[in-house]
Amino acid sequence: MNTRVRVLILTVSGLLAATAITGYVVNAHGAAAGDSPTGSIDLGTAGRAGKAGAAGTILFRDTAPGPDFGHVASVPAARPDAVPTVSSTLCDRFYAAHGTAICLRRGGALPATYASVLDHSLHQVRQVKTAGFPNRARVSASGTMVSWTTFVQGDSYLADDFSTRTSILDTRTGRLIDNVESIPLTLDGKPYHAADVNYWGVTFAADDNTFYATVRTGGRTYLVQGDFRAWTARTLRENVECPSLSPDGTRIVFKKRVNASANRPWRLYVLDLRTMRETPLAEEHSVDDQAAWLDDQTVMYGRPRQSGGDWDVWAVPADGGGEPRVLIHDASSPASQDGRS
Repeated sequence: MNTRVRVLILTVSGLLAATAITGYVVNAHGAAAGDSPTGSIDLGTAGRAGKAGAAGTILFRDTAPGPDFGHVASVPAARPDAVPTVSSTLCDRFYAAHGTAICLRRGGALPATYASVLDHSLHQVRQVKTAGFPNRARVSASGTMVSWTTFVQGDSYLADDFSTRTSILDTRTGRLIDNVESIPLTLDGKPYHAADVNYWGVTFAADDNTFYATVRTGGRTYLVQGDFRAWTARTLRENVECPSLSPDGTRIVFKKRVNASANRPWRLYVLDLRTMRETPLAEEHSVDDQAAWLDDQTVMYGRPRQSGGDWDVWAVPADGGGEPRVLIHDASSPASQDGRS
């Protein structure tokens, strides 16, 4: 394949990706096309010549306009403003940890999502097709457990009639739970069954068995704690959405509904799992994302700009102090270098 053909393929791929983006995956402006070096990203190798290693890096989905739009990219954690290394992997939603990645892509004539499990070199090892549009994705810190959520109906958590589909995959055994709605649920201490139950936003504990997620039923949302092997779940707290467990396993960052209208409906909070005390973070903008942990003291998340709908990755201290700051321009779906989930 000659250079002209390669350039044409990259250009067409970028244009197709730009037209397929919905909701949080919105085209962003920033660096000019061609500014980012194309290279390989190895999730399990640090310091290898010509590669962006997993140690000391932040992985994300590039949303700058041009042929790299939607591709997985990385920057050094110590220099998040550096020119990113961009891979050939194209995703609508992405996450990675400990040599395993999950890449969600929209495809097909009907609303459908292809969930691709990738190895440390971002090569596909398994693919699952599911209904709906890409929404949330997570990998456990060990790289063993993988989860993804799609919007089957609707495209916003603000709608009353939205419907989600959440799957969990154990990469060790190959066990796939196609729809978490099958899990027996205990709500407020009592067995609960309802036709309107929806789950989304899974995050895994270090034991690769315990997981947390959001469940919605009866117009209310709850934080649930699940047991994968026993296949049970119980509610812990109301009004918790899109949880993400801290690296030390003691806290959860989540978005909390603070406004009944569509005007700034959510705010980021951190929940101490021991005391159940909530702390509002300094980010006062509404954040519709499943935040990730940059480290034990800092969370990061995608946030659209006020004008144009473009996206950047922001960071804010997890203790409620400090101020939010732009971490990476023209980016979404951040994941820290060593797989914080």
